[in-house]
Amino acid sequence: MDESHRHGIGWHVPYLLVVGALILLLLSNGTTRSKLRNSGTPAETDPETPEIAPKALPAESEQDTVQVFKRVSPSVVSVANKARIRGGFMGMQVYEIPRGLGSGFIWDKKGHLVSNFHVIEGASAIQVTLSDGSEYEAQVVGVAPDHDIAVLKIEAPAEKLTPIAIGTSKDLQVGQKVLAIGNPFGLKGSLTVGIVSSLGRSMRAATGVTIHDVIQTDAAINSGNSGGPLLDAAGRLIAINTAIISPSGGSVGLGFAIPVDTAREVVPQIITYGRVKRAGLGVELFPDYLARQFGVRGAIIRRVQRRGAAKRAGLRGTRGNDVGDIIVEIDGQPVRSIVELREILLAHRAGDEINVVYVRNH
Repeated sequence: MDESHRHGIGWHVPYLLVVGALILLLLSNGTTRSKLRNSGTPAETDPETPEIAPKALPAESEQDTVQVFKRVSPSVVSVANKARIRGGFMGMQVYEIPRGLGSGFIWDKKGHLVSNFHVIEGASAIQVTLSDGSEYEAQVVGVAPDHDIAVLKIEAPAEKLTPIAIGTSKDLQVGQKVLAIGNPFGLKGSLTVGIVSSLGRSMRAATGVTIHDVIQTDAAINSGNSGGPLLDAAGRLIAINTAIISPSGGSVGLGFAIPVDTAREVVPQIITYGRVKRAGLGVELFPDYLARQFGVRGAIIRRVQRRGAAKRAGLRGTRGNDVGDIIVEIDGQPVRSIVELREILLAHRAGDEINVVYVRNH
């Protein structure tokens, strides 16, 4: 590098389009062996066999759980991801085979459903099964891979659709009771109960971007629960079940869910625009592997968009042999890769002002 300058600038960031079980309580009651007279009246009970205790009514908390399941389960759907393969003579026949099974929930009466992006990724066809067993082919409205969220749509009568009650995740507390409904291992309509184990966890999305403020729960979440709802004790959606940590592939009490406040921001945008509108700089960047080849730690600008914020702020793209400006810091946070830059921008809305530090080589 001939010459290096560090500049701090601020601008307003425009929009950037990023396409980017039921708990069955088995009461272990004693059984009674009774002899019946020919008249049908019971004889004396064997004294060594205990009497059958009167049937106990569920405790108040159990009744609440039962009622939540009855009320919310019609909102939960099964999502089957199908892939097409060719077979038969000279591969001329096409078959659809199940690729994966997940869960989802009904968002509104118009047929919009929400699931995980990783549940439907790569699908050639998606089949949705409602709680009453009716099946529909679903279309993908849009996805937000950075949040592992997908929005689907089915053409079903409004009277068959029961939208889930939307809650909030901003005031959750560790120890709070939660319920998860989904289709683990294809067992439809399964309910598990647990607590909020921790808040503010982080996990990697399929795109490599870190998802922050993830909710950890010990409610049993297994393969097939992905995309299903995590509920509070009142039956309101507080998160979308997404992932587990497990050496065996089964639940060990370490489940993670995307907070509903994220979904409340993302899903309406996908329904309206087919994508998520995000804050952006108005630049195209070189891939990180090229930056490493140049020995650069930062995001190298390949091209500056004509009407973007970067253009108005005077940033420069690559010209011939002159490497473009290298973004190395935003709002005091180091930028060592495109992924880090995107993570920082995810915390901003269009119109926010940010401070950018960059290196200029020409």
